[in-house]
Amino acid sequence: MTRIALIHALAHSVAPINEAFARDWPQAERMNLLDDSLSADLARSGRGLDAAMHARFERLAQYAVDTGADAILFTCSAFGACIEAVARRHSALPVKKPNEAMIEEVARGTGTLGLIATFADTLRSMPPEFPAQLSLRTALAVGALEALDGGDVQRHDALIAEQAIALRAKGCTRIALAQFSMARARAACEAATGLPVLTTVDSAVRALKRRLA
Repeated sequence: MTRIALIHALAHSVAPINEAFARDWPQAERMNLLDDSLSADLARSGRGLDAAMHARFERLAQYAVDTGADAILFTCSAFGACIEAVARRHSALPVKKPNEAMIEEVARGTGTLGLIATFADTLRSMPPEFPAQLSLRTALAVGALEALDGGDVQRHDALIAEQAIALRAKGCTRIALAQFSMARARAACEAATGLPVLTTVDSAVRALKRRLA
């Protein structure tokens, strides 16, 4: 059985990716590692993705490898450089950034993409990963992550959908939700805008299944 290690920096990312695997690739064995201090420490330190943060990611990855993982999927999109370093060190198996598969799917499409995040650092780290020729607009759903932290999932989804509407007004013809924790808002965004909405969760599962199933 294929074993996928899922490494999380936010507790909110655990359910969406596990639900996607259960729906689209139930045969895959999932292993979940959560360090919910990663995002808080990144935001608080002001040092960015420094050597200490890189070391933490390497330790998490090595633990996953030691348990027999056939692939590693990181589920927080604000740590791209750390994940890339892990991928170089563990090149014998797929090591995927959460947004990698979605970016590949976006690149095959046309029209202006609206990228929404609920964590500000994601909008600094993620846009440079898209193809340079892509027409991209970004938006931060202020307060959405705090609403999710407080258990108000309806407000979380509504705040994201508001940004999707604003991006459509700016000429976006498709929407991407930047974080795994945002996948639950896809239906609200589709209903509010009538636009196609991509999520990192669904794209990641599709890509790993094609590679390993």
